[in-house]
Amino acid sequence: MYLNLTRRDFLGTALLAWPGLKLASFPEAGTGKKLGYKLGIITDELTDDLEQALDFIAEYSLGYCELRQLWHKNIMNLSQEELARAKQLVEKHHLQVAAIASPLFKYNLPEMPAREEKRDTFLASFTEQDTEDLLRRAFELAHLFGTTKVRIFSYWRVDEPEKAYPYVRDRLAKAAVLAGQNGIVLALENEPACNVGTGKELGRIVREVNSPHLRGTWDPGNAVSLNEIPYPDGYREVRGLFTHMHVKDAVKDSRTGEYHYAPVGRGLVDYKGQFKALREDGYTETISLETHYRRPDGNAMESTREALEGLLKILSEVG
Repeated sequence: MYLNLTRRDFLGTALLAWPGLKLASFPEAGTGKKLGYKLGIITDELTDDLEQALDFIAEYSLGYCELRQLWHKNIMNLSQEELARAKQLVEKHHLQVAAIASPLFKYNLPEMPAREEKRDTFLASFTEQDTEDLLRRAFELAHLFGTTKVRIFSYWRVDEPEKAYPYVRDRLAKAAVLAGQNGIVLALENEPACNVGTGKELGRIVREVNSPHLRGTWDPGNAVSLNEIPYPDGYREVRGLFTHMHVKDAVKDSRTGEYHYAPVGRGLVDYKGQFKALREDGYTETISLETHYRRPDGNAMESTREALEGLLKILSEVG
């Protein structure tokens, strides 16, 4: 088994029922706090070396980080010694953890598996059989790092997501009950490779489950690849229903029709309109940059810098 923490009683019997520009030249965008947002970065978008990633985040005086893959391991597979080291480094840099970016429900739905069993790209290799342990592990990690948020998914997308929808909804509803028992909020991401991939799909399931312990992780850049207009269309569907947000941008190749990631502000997402709406709506929850974009030279850290400075420019213009 992937987990090495001792089994806790806190799940009780409920689980038995489970089926290039430097900061100094851009002072007006110096901190997420100054701009009015709880802004951070998913650390492995920069590097698997957590300390180097946190150094970068601290360089920009951001207040948050999101943890997914550290030291060439998925966070679910870290040893207790590695977890203790990670917590120490986060505290050393005076940062807060926005969310645990778990791989929960990023595998096949038993009733309707995808044509080919996929694997998460962030060094996770789990199946539905691991769900009980993953939930327990995710709750423990959230408590360890001082966050209430655990990001989750909606199983690999099938050819007809509508047919999978009842199974997905019911399983996530059960997970939300367990999350509530442990003071955790499950933040469901709209992921195009999964059955909930657009703002419309995300808003529907969050409304129907109707639990304060199942909310959304709104990702406008993900919605693009399923041909949804993220703002205003997608946002209209999730407005007031998400507790966390990811920021990335994408462009469409006119020849192939394929989508490719781009620096924030140079893609199809109207982030200026999106952030104006967030400000008008009084959004005060966390936001993580999830770059995905890579420059031609493949330099992850400089690619993230380019994306971040695009985001900070937009935030500054929004005021």
